[in-house]
Amino acid sequence: MRVVTWNLWWRFGPWAERQKAILAVLRDLQPDVVGLQEVWAAADGHLAEWLAGELGLHWTWAPAHSSARWQRRIGDSSAVIGNAVLSRWPVAAREVLRLPAPESLDDGRLALYARLDAPGHQVPFFTVHLTSAPEGSAVRREQVAALMGFVARHRGGTAFPPVVTGDFNAGPGSEEVRLLAGGRGASGAPGPVLADAWEQADPAAPSVTWDRANPYVPAGGKPGERIDYIHVGPPGPGGLGRVRAVRRAGDGPVDGVWPSDHAAVVAELEGV
Repeated sequence: MRVVTWNLWWRFGPWAERQKAILAVLRDLQPDVVGLQEVWAAADGHLAEWLAGELGLHWTWAPAHSSARWQRRIGDSSAVIGNAVLSRWPVAAREVLRLPAPESLDDGRLALYARLDAPGHQVPFFTVHLTSAPEGSAVRREQVAALMGFVARHRGGTAFPPVVTGDFNAGPGSEEVRLLAGGRGASGAPGPVLADAWEQADPAAPSVTWDRANPYVPAGGKPGERIDYIHVGPPGPGGLGRVRAVRRAGDGPVDGVWPSDHAAVVAELEGV
């Protein structure tokens, strides 16, 4: 099963040209399931719906509870931001979790759950977008704790392990990302233990997803790092869901246009 996670950089920059490059990358990847962040819906179209139609995939999406701060940044009050899932298989169930944040940092971040009706075993799939505030580590830790509880509530009823994708806006060594391996939800109760696909496959491979080589990434500051992840629960019977390989995609221009300010992460899992 080929899984992709990708932050699509809202409607920043040359977004109309970028969406064609995004489609080209996804078409080349031929994914089974994609978790997307910073997806837009506006009067001139819905990005997730358009991508799914072009790729022949099922789709679901969750709009942010508030897009006002994002709208002000692009000067467009009609556009709505959110997360989306594209899937080769039908979406049997879905639910949205509004992530906790203080009012000063609350710009509508959320987690989207989709149960995918894959042959043999349904797949509990999640995509999330944590706060990007530089001073927001404590908030991200609260958001991860809420996410872990959300995953715990929806992971059952299938042998396939939960698959959690998204932009965590934090490096692999951060406290917030390490919480995913701790298996504790917001209440402190035991929850799923999740493993970083990159660490399971090839930790030495190029992995930076927020890359200073990308012209959309602001110059200066700290060097590029990996802030986008695919995490998977313990494999099911026969190694179901085991990570076989991982790599980047969308990490260069397509016909002269960089698709996003993030690179995508692609993982190959032992299939359904």
